[in-house]
Amino acid sequence: MYEGPVQDLIDELGRLPGVGPKSAQRIAFHLLAAESADIGRLQDALQKVKDGVVFCDVCGNVSAEATCRICRDPRRDLTLICVVEEPKDVLAVERTREFKGRYHVLGGALDPLSGVGPDQLRIRQLLTRIGTDVSEIIIATDPNTEGEATATYLVRMLRDFPGLTVTRLASGLPMGGDLEFADELTLGRALSGRRSM
Repeated sequence: MYEGPVQDLIDELGRLPGVGPKSAQRIAFHLLAAESADIGRLQDALQKVKDGVVFCDVCGNVSAEATCRICRDPRRDLTLICVVEEPKDVLAVERTREFKGRYHVLGGALDPLSGVGPDQLRIRQLLTRIGTDVSEIIIATDPNTEGEATATYLVRMLRDFPGLTVTRLASGLPMGGDLEFADELTLGRALSGRRSM
């Protein structure tokens, strides 16, 4: 549609997740109108992310050092590990301020149709982390087909560890939601996961 570098920029922005063609075009024209100093800061930030961010040796979360700040924190409960799919999921759990243990980032979920099997995920690293210290693994994979398959696989792998409790995040109705708008699967999960009061 546009010539040369402008169209190249729109195409590259359109490859980002969640950015459609119209958003890519708006961002591209915003960048064209921006000051050179603003573009320079954006370039520097992108280069720093590419050069300076590594994955934690222990949990697989993004970090500026070999070990992330959560794994270095002595106040975290060593007996609890919350298993998530991606580093962004760590932030989601941390925002609740409810979890005081440590994390393990798998790097995705099982998806045989896309060629993602157990060997492409950090499952082996999880199994080696489980020693006498760990008493509970909380599986916090997404409640979709791939997340459920991953959770089922992990439960099978972890069931033989003596004294280890394996739990799954509850799923069901959101706070403030109406029953009439809940789909059957969500309502069914809420019923099967009910708790006494």
